Amino acid sequence: MPHATASWLVENTALTFEQIADFCGLHILEVQAIADDTAATKLTGRDPVRAHELTMEEIEKGQQNPDYRLKMSKGPEQIRRTKGPRYTPVSKRQDKPDGIAWILRNHPEISDGAIGKLIGTTRTTIGAIRDRTHWNIANIVPKDPVTLGLCSQRELDAIVAKAAKQAGIEAPTDNRLEGDREALITELRQQREQAVRDAEVAAAAEAAGDAPAPAAPATPAFEDPFKK
Repeated sequence: MPHATASWLVENTALTFEQIADFCGLHILEVQAIADDTAATKLTGRDPVRAHELTMEEIEKGQQNPDYRLKMSKGPEQIRRTKGPRYTPVSKRQDKPDGIAWILRNHPEISDGAIGKLIGTTRTTIGAIRDRTHWNIANIVPKDPVTLGLCSQRELDAIVAKAAKQAGIEAPTDNRLEGDREALITELRQQREQAVRDAEVAAAAEAAGDAPAPAAPATPAFEDPFKK
């Protein structure tokens, strides 16, 4: 609020208009207008000392030397919000115990801290589910947290791989579709070989001038007995 700051400096200090304009980033005529009360609105002064933008020592230096340019002091460190637990939409929070139970059953090597960061829960909840002392343990059904929308597959794979590395075991690989993949490859290979054989037979028949095989007799149309 440069205009409000300039208004306070005009009323409470002996700084020159040029010094005030330079500090507040205003034109000297704007400061003159504030001093003459010819500005569009009457401004309420804003104390830059209380705002930790200036010190009284800095103001004294400016009042003693009209050529001195005020330097803004560093303000107090702003309180930054620390990174808290992972946010989960309200509609999915009741699914957290199911996701935790799934991880505990399928990946016991993952630490409670990693599970807490992934799902957004506490060690107390994880311990209660592991010890089966959770208040709702009778209704907890282990479900894949990815399917529940509590995390992404990439995030889950990352913590599984990290936990496996720390535990000195080989990270599990997903072989659920391995059989289907082999069957699909075999079927495609057979179809390709059959297409090659059919093409060779057709080419040989065309070269020999064989007549095409007679078409199969048409199936007689269905007769409705109720129309007679």
